[in-house]
Amino acid sequence: MTDLTVVILTLNEEENIRYSVGNVIGWAKSVYVLDSGSTDKTVEIAEEMGARVFYRKFDTYARQRNHAIKELPVDTEWMMFLDADEYLTEPLKAEIEAILPQTDKDGFFMKRRFYFMGRWIRHGGYYPVKLLRLFKRKKAHVERDINEHVVVEGKLGELQHDFVDENHKSIHDWIEKHNRYSDFEALELLRHEERMKEGQSDEYARLFGTPPQRKRWIREHLWNRFMPPLVKPWFYFFYRYIVKLGFLDGKEGYMFFMMHAFVMVLPTSVKYYELKRREEKK
Repeated sequence: MTDLTVVILTLNEEENIRYSVGNVIGWAKSVYVLDSGSTDKTVEIAEEMGARVFYRKFDTYARQRNHAIKELPVDTEWMMFLDADEYLTEPLKAEIEAILPQTDKDGFFMKRRFYFMGRWIRHGGYYPVKLLRLFKRKKAHVERDINEHVVVEGKLGELQHDFVDENHKSIHDWIEKHNRYSDFEALELLRHEERMKEGQSDEYARLFGTPPQRKRWIREHLWNRFMPPLVKPWFYFFYRYIVKLGFLDGKEGYMFFMMHAFVMVLPTSVKYYELKRREEKK
């Protein structure tokens, strides 16, 4: 048994939770589910499979994760965040088992393997995406309410094997989820504009920092600053599908990058303009 605690955030994840909990129960010392008010069978399934379930009303992902780090009864040094639609490959499990007892690192980036409609999206810049998910609890916290990131005070390493992101929900749920995300993104775009007017910048964004910090820098200083909002969806699709070879992922790649451009990026721009108009009328 691996001496770490896995924490999974949930809200109505009955289609996914059996896979994620089943993947780590009995392998990790503790598996906790932090639920935010599921009305389906998420809690029932998680408890049935052996996970301990806790409740916190959702406000932001960052606050949910910080609550898990600081308030849940974690009795292991190491902690890992997984989403309900994610699971670890067996090679990654073996790598973690071998490395944790002897490492001098305080956190590890893990490579995400993303699936859409049953197909691994290998291109379009979607593999490998490196996310900081495994860390020493006492040295970690989560920053930013929107596009949150785990921040670890100490040495960081990178694991060689993948974890998998494979959502078993319907496309209807995918669209609803990204519609909610576009609300947050539109608000972030408006905040970015306000920061620029005041001569401020995102202190977490660093061109030569960690992968999440570098991504924040590109978003803050290039994407949000120079790309007109209504041009973004077209540029996003061209960049992902053509420049980054997303077309090599077949019809699933076409559907994914097209939907992301016009179900996520375009609504974000339209909602941004709506928020801006409302601000100007005040």
